[in-house]
Amino acid sequence: MAKSTVSYVCQSCGAVYPKWSGHCTACDSWNSITEEVTQEAPKSIKSKRGGREIELVSLDGVPAKVDRLKTGISELDRVCGGGLVAGSALLVGGDPGIGKSTLLLQATAALSSGSNPSKCVYISGEEAVDQIRMRASRLGLDKAKVQLSVSTSVRDIIASLDKKDCPDVVVIDSIQTMYVDIIDSAPGTVSQVRASAFELIRIAKKRGFILFLVGHVTKGGAIAGPRILEHMVDTVLYFEGDRGHQFRILRGVKNRFGATDEIGVFEMTQEGLAEVLNPSELFLAERRGNVSGSCVFSGIEGSRPMLVEIQALVAPSGLGTPRRAVVGWDSSRLSMLLAVLEARCKMPLSSHDVYLNVAGGLRILEPAADLAVAAALVSSVTDIPVPVETVIFGEVGLSGEVRAVAQQELRLKEAKKLGFSQAFIPAKPKKSKTFKTIKEIGHLQDIVDIFKS
Repeated sequence: MAKSTVSYVCQSCGAVYPKWSGHCTACDSWNSITEEVTQEAPKSIKSKRGGREIELVSLDGVPAKVDRLKTGISELDRVCGGGLVAGSALLVGGDPGIGKSTLLLQATAALSSGSNPSKCVYISGEEAVDQIRMRASRLGLDKAKVQLSVSTSVRDIIASLDKKDCPDVVVIDSIQTMYVDIIDSAPGTVSQVRASAFELIRIAKKRGFILFLVGHVTKGGAIAGPRILEHMVDTVLYFEGDRGHQFRILRGVKNRFGATDEIGVFEMTQEGLAEVLNPSELFLAERRGNVSGSCVFSGIEGSRPMLVEIQALVAPSGLGTPRRAVVGWDSSRLSMLLAVLEARCKMPLSSHDVYLNVAGGLRILEPAADLAVAAALVSSVTDIPVPVETVIFGEVGLSGEVRAVAQQELRLKEAKKLGFSQAFIPAKPKKSKTFKTIKEIGHLQDIVDIFKS
């Protein structure tokens, strides 16, 4: 009989402890450690019998051609590297109600229709079949040939999928509700999520179908469960967005079959998620010109140039410690930029409240936004608007120098396409052929002088 062992596992990071504790020292979370009972493998499995010799091949062989399955949703295909690869496992994470289930239901409905339909199965562990049908009816997908099922048992799901006529695409919504009956712990625990994902990915690789796993996220925004879950899958997608905005961003943070950091932009409507083919134009649709503290940043998301509005508000503070509120950007980078402005440009900002916002709900990750943020801050302090039809980009160093960024011409071409005629960019020997009116910024003081002149 297999021997049972008891361990205490943090449900946030997966750290294992010999006894229970209220505080996890690995991830600094509280009340996240729970008791888990695991079965030790039988002695027959742990025998010292020799294994089979593995086959070794040379590196210069011809790789097999990867055929991609188009979903019919171009933004999803873009993030996945041009389509879905047979036998791949994709993990989709995001906040509750952000639209993960809606996106996958639309994708499976599109795949199951058309001239060459794919066999799609949607398995839910959270909703009843009638609830899924109600959503499909609301989205106008009730005629789609998607097969539905409700189950949380991994053993039952594998028994249904491990066949010669297995489906082409399988959606598991969500992995935190699945359980393996040989593990004596509740669904959603680290051991259950790890074991359930391993078994489902194994059968997907064996039968060659595409597997979508929906993952819950923690309060910090990371996918709940063990970190190894992201290592096990081929692609990790995060569905981001603010419920106060209609825009949703599908961001690829890992992709074994394509580029990482690619994004797809969607708009949440009453009919479901609609693709946004020109996000720059949509993000700037409600922009008002001639307003201080506002400027346009020309950024790069994956391989796509994108223009967004950055808004800043600097106001005198009556508090001993002024507020620093940031939405859509790194708060630590804002603190660094404020220190550079005060130390290198002699701008008194330590006694002011600073509010920074990236309009549209997009989160900017690249340091090329430093110069645009600095321009918005200086514009707010001086109450002088940024020149109309101007785009700004550049990285700022601790000494106040403005450094060059990648793909300058691509950023300028996108700005010119949307009617911008002037650009503030890092000083660079190579001249741009896209813009005639360019002000090269070598130091942050140059930006301050523009608003003082």
